[in-house]
Amino acid sequence: MDKTEDIVPLRPWGSGASPGRDESGSRGHKPPEQVAFDRKELQAILSLYGSKVAEGEWRDYAMEFGHETATFSVFRRSSEIPLYRIVKDPSLARKQGAYAVIAQGGLILKRGHDLAMVLRVLVKTPKLRPI
Repeated sequence: MDKTEDIVPLRPWGSGASPGRDESGSRGHKPPEQVAFDRKELQAILSLYGSKVAEGEWRDYAMEFGHETATFSVFRRSSEIPLYRIVKDPSLARKQGAYAVIAQGGLILKRGHDLAMVLRVLVKTPKLRPI
């Protein structure tokens, strides 16, 4: 063996990746390690959250950033399960839309490509009261 040859480390069985390629099989382009909301998305979500806190409907929130989805969960009380989950799933961006609002029981209330349009499902329309 010539000393100028590159030594390629052994890969575990079943990894399927070839030398010079990442796990997805493409050269140089790695999928993001973590999905997150960007500044514009967080601004829209926190604007809605702030108005609902001012109305006294929501009291707490949690954010979770995973490999496939980012989730903003809204709570009435911090000890309960979330009332709503606002989910960003980039794998569905070209299909049903990357954003979804999911209710407490798992029902998808709205799904779409535009976050502002999806969040409208959580905004109540003002009702006129009779005099």
